[in-house]
Order: sequence, then C-alpha cells, then structure tokens
Amino acid sequence: MQRSSDHPLIGNETFNRRESRLNCLSENRHLFRPIQPAVTNSSELVTYRELFPAAPLQRYIYCYWQLKTSQRLQRPFSYRVVADGCVDIAFDLRKTQESIVMGFHDTFNEFDLEDEFNYVGIRFLPAMFPVAFRIDASELSNCMLPLEDMLPMTARYFRDNVNPQFTTDQLAHFLDDYFIAQLEGVRRDIDNRFFNALRLIFASHGVLQIGNDIDTGLSSRQMRRLFNFYVGDSPKSFAKVVRFQNILFAKPSAQSLRQNKLFYDGYYDQAHFIKDFRQFYGVTPAKVFN
Repeated sequence: MQRSSDHPLIGNETFNRRESRLNCLSENRHLFRPIQPAVTNSSELVTYRELFPAAPLQRYIYCYWQLKTSQRLQRPFSYRVVADGCVDIAFDLRKTQESIVMGFHDTFNEFDLEDEFNYVGIRFLPAMFPVAFRIDASELSNCMLPLEDMLPMTARYFRDNVNPQFTTDQLAHFLDDYFIAQLEGVRRDIDNRFFNALRLIFASHGVLQIGNDIDTGLSSRQMRRLFNFYVGDSPKSFAKVVRFQNILFAKPSAQSLRQNKLFYDGYYDQAHFIKDFRQFYGVTPAKVFN
C-alpha cells in the first residue's frame, strides 16, 4: 500500500498549524494497523486495494479502499469484513446516493454483493471519526446507517461530485481534497487522558488489565463513557479487537500458533482464544493461518 505524498495541499500552512496540537495522535497510526482479509479469487475478477491518504489526513484516516469487479460475475459475491475497531464510510461508485457509515463491530460481518460492483471506502482510525465530526460513535455501534443521516453535506457532495469513471488514484485525490477542506475548519476538543489510554491499549497489543494497567487519571465510569463516545464500545471490548488485529498482523502459521503461547496472552485458555477469534473473523484461526 504505497502512494505518492506530493499532494498540492500538504504544504498548507494554515491546516498544518491548526493540526499541530494533534501531533500526539499520529503515533496511533504506527501502533495499530487495521487489517481486512485479502480477496481470494483465482480468476482476479474481484480485486481489493488500499491506498494511504495525503499526509495531513493520516492521523485521522488509515486508508482509502476499493473493492470492485473487473467484469460481471456468474453469481453474487460474498464478502467478509472482520472486526477492526474502525469506522468506515462506503459507497458504490455507481450508486453514490446509497452511501453508508459502518461503526465499531464486535463481530465479523458478511455481505452478499451483486454480480457487479465498485465499492469505495474511507477507513478512519479508531476514535478519529468522532474527533473529526463530533459524532457519538455509540450511535454507530454494531450497525450501518445512511451517510445522509450522519453527515448530510458529505453524502450530498459525494452524490453530486463523484465521477463513476474515476481511477483509484483520481478518487484518492478527490477524497484528499474533500477531507482536507472539511477538517481544516473543525474544532477539536481532545481529552488527552482518553487518548493516553487508547495508546496504552495499542502499545500493549490489547493485552492488559483495563482496571489495573491503564492509569491516566480517569475513573472507570469516565473511561467507559469516553470509550463509548469515541470508539462505540467499552475499553474491554476494544482491547479484545486490538488483540485480535495484532494476531492478524503477526500472520502466524498454524504450527507457530499452536506452539507459541504468546498468542494466547490475555485469554483464560486456548478455547477462549478460539471462541473470540471466531466471533471476530467468522472461522477458526487454524483455517485462517493454514
């Protein structure tokens, strides 16, 4: 996933000055990299691609993604999305009036797509969608809502300005221009105690005792309230997803998964590990890492 950073607005001094107080959040991108399964299609009729956004957006948006068919399929296509702790905006380039927002999920989801599609998405890093738009993430938890209901101006802009003939790179620049302009004028009141807690979860790969290992000056009640607002679920649920995602990132073989007990850190036993993995992915770890 590589992309040139020579975007015309990256050097915008006003944007960079206003964003300087958010530099502490940039570390989150390096501590946590949300992964979705690769599309396995021997005939390459369905492709999935991710691109980085422009540099000023990378503390908010992990990637832009595109899932599309190169020609009409013989049957509808089933696509699995695993739990990743993020909020996504998504739409089909041919049907931008149907754009949606998908919030934090504590389980996997499977979508039966049509026999022809060209889906585009914007994957926000955990907690950054509420930071950018002041929308309570708990309103999106375990559900998908029309973008029109959450960000009506954004939904209308996409509907009226997205060109179905955009190449992936043209689309990425279009999204860069839009989100840089939108985020430039937004006020962000950040609770550093929450983001310090978030960073501790990332740094520990989700393997920690929420009550004992996170001491950022927040009571347990405050912590849960802030996680509900910024993430959409409790610190414990979020830490489980981070732990799961770090196992995906490690890409262990089935043999090393059996032999290396480090993968079971934070679980009562192997059975609990497999249970959580199936909840987040939909199949057992043995099938994923075989």
